[in-house]
Amino acid sequence: MPTIRRATAADSPDVVRVIRAVYDEFGFSWDPEAYHADLYDLEGHYFAKGYPFWVAEADGQVIGTSALALFPTVPGSPGSVVQDGSARRLAGTDCALERLYVHPTARRAGAGTALLTATIAAARERRCAAMEIWSDKRFEDAHRLYGRLGAETVGDRICHDPDQSPEWGLILPL
Repeated sequence: MPTIRRATAADSPDVVRVIRAVYDEFGFSWDPEAYHADLYDLEGHYFAKGYPFWVAEADGQVIGTSALALFPTVPGSPGSVVQDGSARRLAGTDCALERLYVHPTARRAGAGTALLTATIAAARERRCAAMEIWSDKRFEDAHRLYGRLGAETVGDRICHDPDQSPEWGLILPL
């Protein structure tokens, strides 16, 4: 079973390595200057905002990542997809799962479940009401994991990533 711990700024190269491996696996574009800039500066993009970020380790290697973003409740009918500025969001959510990835060679060993469980626990500790999850439509294993832990697919959108990837929107009541 992998070990889950809070990430540090020194984990950034391993975080990049894990997420980039998934991007390479699916043929996605890598954009270190914009869409992936947060991964090169965990302190500025996560820790300084009070957003927890975790890594999963096995045999001394980082094999997975996960983060929790916190924000005021998205207005609208809970569970509906609403336009919030330039982004489609899920109304009624006040936190979001971010950057949940497991290295392709380390899957099916419990890292994804452990990372998501840690993220959900942190959201509950902060008394969040509902978690927003946006996930590329090709990540079918991830969607099954989210469903097992209580998430429901409620809509879709086109991601603002370089590939304009189609995503499912899921809401997880906390």
